[in-house]
Amino acid sequence: MSAEATNPVSAAEAAVTDATARRRGRARIDLRRLGRAALLGATAGPAPRDRLPDAISHVAEAHRAQHSEADLTVLRRAYVLAESSHRGQFRKSGEPYITHPLAVTLILAELGAETTTLTASLLHDTVEDTEVTLEQVRREFGDEVAYLVDGVTKVEKIDYGAAAEPETFRKMLVATGNDVRVMSIKLADRLHNMRTLGVMRPEKQARIAKVTRDVLIPLAERLGVQALKTELEDLVFAILHPEEYETTRALIAGNPHAGDALGAVAEKVTTVLREADIGAEVLVRPRHFVSVHRVRLKRGELRGCDFGRLLVLVAEDADCYAVLGELHTCFTPVISEFKDFIAAPKFNLYQSLHTAIAAPDGAVAEVLIRTHRMHKVAEAGVVALGNPHVGQDPADRPGGGGTSGGADRQDRARDADTGALPWDADRPGTAGRDDAGRPAGPAASAEDGERVDPTRPGWLSRLLDWQQAAPDPDTFWTSLRADLAEDDEITVFRADGSAPGTISLPAGASCVDAAYAQHGEAAHGCLGARVNGRLAPLSTVLADGDTVQLLLAQDAVSGPSPEWLDHARTPAARIAITGWLRDHPENAVPPAATTGPRPQVHVAADHRSGAELHADLEGEPRASVRPAGCCTPVPPDKITGFRVRGGSVTAHRTGCAAVDTMRTLGREPVAVRWGDTAQGRVTLVAESFGRPGLLADLTEAIAVAGAAVVSATVEPPSEQRVRHTYTLHLPDVARLAALMRAMRDVPGVYDVSRARRGSSPQQRRA
Repeated sequence: MSAEATNPVSAAEAAVTDATARRRGRARIDLRRLGRAALLGATAGPAPRDRLPDAISHVAEAHRAQHSEADLTVLRRAYVLAESSHRGQFRKSGEPYITHPLAVTLILAELGAETTTLTASLLHDTVEDTEVTLEQVRREFGDEVAYLVDGVTKVEKIDYGAAAEPETFRKMLVATGNDVRVMSIKLADRLHNMRTLGVMRPEKQARIAKVTRDVLIPLAERLGVQALKTELEDLVFAILHPEEYETTRALIAGNPHAGDALGAVAEKVTTVLREADIGAEVLVRPRHFVSVHRVRLKRGELRGCDFGRLLVLVAEDADCYAVLGELHTCFTPVISEFKDFIAAPKFNLYQSLHTAIAAPDGAVAEVLIRTHRMHKVAEAGVVALGNPHVGQDPADRPGGGGTSGGADRQDRARDADTGALPWDADRPGTAGRDDAGRPAGPAASAEDGERVDPTRPGWLSRLLDWQQAAPDPDTFWTSLRADLAEDDEITVFRADGSAPGTISLPAGASCVDAAYAQHGEAAHGCLGARVNGRLAPLSTVLADGDTVQLLLAQDAVSGPSPEWLDHARTPAARIAITGWLRDHPENAVPPAATTGPRPQVHVAADHRSGAELHADLEGEPRASVRPAGCCTPVPPDKITGFRVRGGSVTAHRTGCAAVDTMRTLGREPVAVRWGDTAQGRVTLVAESFGRPGLLADLTEAIAVAGAAVVSATVEPPSEQRVRHTYTLHLPDVARLAALMRAMRDVPGVYDVSRARRGSSPQQRRA
C-alpha cells in the first residue's frame, strides 16, 4: 500500500484552512493537520522501554483524548516492530516509509478507533512489504490484530495478474463482513495515499482517483465515515475535475466573509434556544468543496448562507424535536427542506433532523439538529461503535480465536454501551447464516432476515452473498461498482403470511430484485407480485414503504426470461438471472453448435410440469425431459427434443422457431414422446376489445372449463384492444380445444391462440 508524497492540491488545503477559520465553536475533525503532524513526528531513533517514542506521541495524545484509560504499551510494541521492519524503506517522496502507517493510525485515532484497530493500522503494511510474517503478528499481538492486518493485505499480483485489484477488494470485503474494522483501516490508508499522490504520473493519479470515486467513497458513505468521505471527495474532485475544482476554490476564496451571514443567524438561533431554556451548542459548518460545487449547480448564484450550514448539538433525542419546534415557531421554515433521519435513520447509521429557516433579510439557512452521540456517529460512522466483538467468546472471533494481545481490554467497558453485537465468523462471506442462507445467532433478526448488528448492515450482507456467485473478477468488479453507485435504499414490507418482515433494496429496485432478495434461486419461478394488495408485473418499480407479496410457481420448470434483465437493478438478481439463462440456452440465445454424433441414451420421464415425457435413447445415465418454456407443448402436440447443458432434454413443439434455429446450428434432435399422463400446462393469449368486466368473464370461462390459472398478465390497452396472457394448468389436455373455444365465446374476445415466445400473432395461431 505504498504511496507517493507531496500534495497535488495545495490549493484545496488553503481553501479548507480558510473554511476552518470561518467556523464558530468546535471545529470538525481536521485530518490534514494531524497528517502533517505525523510526518513531522517521524522517528529519530529508539526510545527507552519505559516511555513512548516521540514519533507516536501524536497518536497517543489523540487516542487518550477519547480513551482516557487506554493502555499504550501494545501501541509502543507495534510501532517498534513497524519501524524496525520498514527501516531503510522510503516513499517516492523520499520520506521514511514509517510516516505512512503513522499517519494512517493518527487518522483512525482522531476518529475514535479503539486500541486493537490502531495496533493493526501501525502494522498494516508489514506483512505485505517487509519480512514480517502473519504468523509473527499473530504470535505477538493476537488473532484479532492478525485478522485485520491480513484483511488489508493485497493479494500477490504475480498470482492474479490483472485481476489482482478486484480480488484484493473482494478479499477486503469478505474480511469486512466478519470485522468492519478492516475497511476502516483501508479507508484511512487510501485517504493518506490520496493526500500524497502528487509524485505519481498524472495517468496513475487519475486511475487511483477513479477507483477511489467508484469504490472507496461509496464504501465510506455506506459505513457512515463522513470525515473520511468528504475529504476523499475533495481530493478526487481536484484530480478528475481540475477546472471545476479551481472555479469552486476561487468562488470560496472570493467570499471570505460568506460565513458572517450564517454567524448572524447562528447568534439569533442561540438566543431563541436560550430563552426557551434548551441547552444547545450552535455551530457554523462551512461546506467542503464538492458540496459547494453541488449547491452552485443546483442554485446558481450563491449567497452567504449557501457556503455552509448550522449545526445544533443537544444532549437528548427529545431535545432535537424541541429545537425543531422553536425554530419553526420563531423563524419562517422552508417545509420542503425538512427531513427526519432520527425517526427513520439512513442505512449508514446517520441520524439527524434537517430543516431550513428564512432569516428576516430573506436568506435561507440550512440547519442540522442532532445529539452529541449522533454527531460522533455521523462523523466517524462504524469507527465510533468500537470493537464489534465485545462480549463474544474469543474462539468465535475472526482469525479462529485467541486474544488481541491486550489491545482492547481497556475499551470493553466503553464499547459495551455502543450497541455493537457479535456475529458468527466461522465462514467468510456466510458468517452467522443458517442452511437456508438466513442470518442466525444473536445478531440476527428472525423476522426480516436483515442483521440488526450496526457493524454488519444489510447492504454488506447482500454484497457478500452475491459476490460468491460472481467468481469471474471482471463480473465482480463491474457488479461491485454498479452496486456501490446506488447511493440510496428503500425498505419494502413482505406480505407473506408465513414470513412477515422487511426487505432492504436500492432505490429504483423492481419486483424482480425483491424476489431474488427474498427467495434466492427459488425466484427463478416467480410469476408475478401483489404490490400494496394489487396484482402488478415483475417490472414494477418499488417505492419506500410498499408491501410486496411475491407469487411463485408450484413447479420447477418455470424460469426467468431475458427481459427480466431489463428490470433487475441489484447484482444478486442480475447474476442469478444471467446464470440461469446461460444454463438454459433455449430460453435465451442458443449456444454454439456441437459437432459429432451423440450416443443414444434412455432419458427418464419428467413429471414436474404435469405432462409425462420420454425419450428413447441408450448408453448414458438417466436424465430429465421437460417441455420448453418458449412454446409450452402439451399432449397431443407433435414434439422434438434437444439436449441442453447439464445432460437434460427439452421438448419443443415441432413448429417452434427454436427447432429451426437449433437445426441450423447443427444441434442433433432427440426423439421424444408423450407418456400416459393427461394433465399439462399451457400458455394462451386472448386478444380482445376492451370493455368493463372482460377480465372477470375470461377467468370465469377458464374456471368453468376446469383449468387453474398459474399466472396472468394484462397488457395496457392499445387502440381499444387488450391482450391477456394466461398460463394454465389443465387436468386433461384433451380439453384444451374446448377451453379455447369457450374463451373465444366471451363477448369482446376476437382471438385465442397458443403462445410462442418471440413469434408474431400469425405464427401463434398456426
